[in-house]
Amino acid sequence: MTGQRRYPIGAEPAPAGGVHFRVWAPIRQELEVRIEQGPVIELTREPDGYFSGWVEEAKAGTLYRFGQFSDPASRFQPDGPHGPSQVIDPSSFQWTDAEWKGASLEGQILYEVHIGTFTQQGTWSAAARELPELAGAGITVLEIMPVADFPGRFGWGYDGVGLFAPVWLYGQPDDFRAFVNSAHNLGVAVILDVVYNHFGPDGNYLKEFSPAYFTGRYENDWGEAVNFDGPDSGPVREFVLTNAAYWIEEFHLDGLRLDATQQIFDASADHILAAVGRRVREAARGRATIIVGENEPQQAKLAAPLAQGGYGLDGLWNDDFHHSAIVAMTGRNEAYYTDYRGSPQEFVSAAKYGFLFQGQRYKWQKQRRGTPARALGPLSS
Repeated sequence: MTGQRRYPIGAEPAPAGGVHFRVWAPIRQELEVRIEQGPVIELTREPDGYFSGWVEEAKAGTLYRFGQFSDPASRFQPDGPHGPSQVIDPSSFQWTDAEWKGASLEGQILYEVHIGTFTQQGTWSAAARELPELAGAGITVLEIMPVADFPGRFGWGYDGVGLFAPVWLYGQPDDFRAFVNSAHNLGVAVILDVVYNHFGPDGNYLKEFSPAYFTGRYENDWGEAVNFDGPDSGPVREFVLTNAAYWIEEFHLDGLRLDATQQIFDASADHILAAVGRRVREAARGRATIIVGENEPQQAKLAAPLAQGGYGLDGLWNDDFHHSAIVAMTGRNEAYYTDYRGSPQEFVSAAKYGFLFQGQRYKWQKQRRGTPARALGPLSS
């Protein structure tokens, strides 16, 4: 059955009935899938630390756990990260965007949206009702702030723990699909902000399956660094790459915004950021995509072509432009705005050369900031 799976991890229902479960848990010698109000099935341990098994009684909507814990690749957590996982059938949603060709970076007008605060209801359905107005205003790309499942009633999304599970607060996974479908039918692309640099602390049960998800070899600003290049990093890399493909394929998203890439550490020959970019484009199957990185030190290499030793992202968030704009609007330049004046020349230079800091000394951090970006052109910054 494993060879027929779409993805290497998670719960996948079959058209003829039943569900196949698979999880990476190399520290376990035995592992079972516990069906809520159903059987407990002992999973088969594979040679590489994965466990898998077929449950005939399970179907879309079935609630389950691996042992006492939620599925690391759960597609939905109806009671949050501490509750059971739910089997989701993505094929049940009827898409009507077959003619949609995707979106590339050039010429777009982007609007950032936090679904929980965009409307009074804070749901996908309520946000979808506002799409015609956004399209009418000239918005061409929506960047959705992170929706990976997190605990509690409110969050910006940057401490998510369920990377594959759209947080229940905003609605069902199919409500997310309906939102994207409606946007595409209005000519608006949708990209998703994803966090691959750390996992949130509350509801994070990954170590119950393997401590190799994390590494102490690097210092991370928000906890433990994700293990992309150490022992047993292969399944961790595959976990993230599968997640990137999943959003593109099962939700028809038009790309990703990669959060705080300076906290993604990888010394391997194939950097995980380059691998994510390739996987996104493969998953899009010819649709145009947008992959943008946030990178506080402004390392131009991320947006340089793969053939030139770069990571091949389509663009980078321009913090210099943002900081200049904040100073211009508020007249204040404390902390990391210290080196900015908000002058017209800063905006001209940012548009013409990309970053303002391309190796100059940065007083706030007492070090050099940025790398040369002129070769990328303004569209890459």
